[in-house]
Amino acid sequence: MTSAGRFAPSPSGELHIGNLRTAVLAWLFAKSTGRDFLLRVEDLDRARSGAEAEQLRDLEAIGVTWDAAVVRQTERAPLYAEAIDRLTAVGRTYECFCTRREIQEAPSAPHAPQGAYPGTCRRLSDAERGIRRASRPASIRLRSDVQEWAVEDQLHGHYVGVVDDFVLRRNDGVTAYNLAVVVDDAAQGIDQVVRGDDLLPSTPRQAYLATLLGLPVPEYAHVPLVVNHDGVRLAKRDGAVTLGDLAAVGIPASQVRDLILTSLGLPAGPLEDAVEFFAPQTLPREPWVWTASAAKPAST
Repeated sequence: MTSAGRFAPSPSGELHIGNLRTAVLAWLFAKSTGRDFLLRVEDLDRARSGAEAEQLRDLEAIGVTWDAAVVRQTERAPLYAEAIDRLTAVGRTYECFCTRREIQEAPSAPHAPQGAYPGTCRRLSDAERGIRRASRPASIRLRSDVQEWAVEDQLHGHYVGVVDDFVLRRNDGVTAYNLAVVVDDAAQGIDQVVRGDDLLPSTPRQAYLATLLGLPVPEYAHVPLVVNHDGVRLAKRDGAVTLGDLAAVGIPASQVRDLILTSLGLPAGPLEDAVEFFAPQTLPREPWVWTASAAKPAST
């Protein structure tokens, strides 16, 4: 199977400049290492009608191309079910009946972050599970045998993160992100994962799960986010941050692409021309601050 990188947006709305910058980075990482580049729509949660088409259009407008048909998570339920069945067969799962509030309010281990699962349902008896099952649907959790796991990241180096008994399938029957992303990456031959550094803390869980399933662990590169003037992760409420909004104030997609490239220390122009200048070690390590002045048309 050909090695590949990927971009995997959730179709909840239009992509903003931060999403587009991450997509450009993922494309550059893949192409500079001779990999294919794939696009996966992570639509397990609620999707907004028309959002996928908007996102694909915007990616193409800034020059991000992909080398195979788009994959959608909602089409891959049998793969996720098979992975959970494999884990269950070797005693690696259990039912959990806790609400989010109960988890937040429960005492946790001193080293664990707020919200880490404290193991409440891990040792329930069959009778206790039966009682709880009658009043509340169960989620499926991984029965972990470690408390932390290490990954190597191209930008962050050796990173150790907490691994708890995280959810594999929610109590509404929807596969959880941490399982779906591991199964999808392996199935697609994705051996390079480039994404925002806000996802770095969840990466040890995914690497550990891949190991349990006998799947390869990809190379990781968690890149800086785009933030607003307050240092908060950029969102659509920050004004003209999508291609549509920027076009409305006179900034075409080609200029947005050039702004992204120059923010990375790369020459403006088609993405293909930037590949030869791209080197992970020279990338900025701080977030890119997006302000109103950055979105002014070149003629002003």
